[in-house]
Amino acid sequence: MTSEIRFLPMPADEAAAYRAGAPDAYGLAPERRLSPGGYPCRHCLAEIAEGAPYLTLAYRPFPTLQPYAETGPIFLHAEACPGYEASDILPPMLTSPDYIVRGYGNDNRIVYGSGGVVATEAIPGRARELLTDPDIAYLHVRSARNNCYQCRIERAGDSPAMNGG
Repeated sequence: MTSEIRFLPMPADEAAAYRAGAPDAYGLAPERRLSPGGYPCRHCLAEIAEGAPYLTLAYRPFPTLQPYAETGPIFLHAEACPGYEASDILPPMLTSPDYIVRGYGNDNRIVYGSGGVVATEAIPGRARELLTDPDIAYLHVRSARNNCYQCRIERAGDSPAMNGG
């Protein structure tokens, strides 16, 4: 099993749908506002510049409802932005000192014992370590302060992610 990784953004088709007014995970239209600066876009995985329009919406990065399918607020550029190129390079939006990194199985349930708060610069190494476990299909990077979803990490050789699954 390979230990190489890639960071993945929200799928482009989902980002486009929300920008077009599709309802979020709670059935509500995304809220449109102007950025105070520093909010992380989940599609390009970069910060939303001060004064730029952005969307706030409830996001559930899992394919179906189930007890482990966490839903929370995320930010997204209101105008089209290029999706982050899946790579092993730490996304530029990860500017906090640390994040939660947690593993999920093929059933989209948490793999107990895999989660923990990790220093930002140590995320790639921890991801490589966790993804050597055959029970872990993918990882989430989440805010260590608010548990908000940031991005997904997969093995580099895995097929492209479909909303959490």
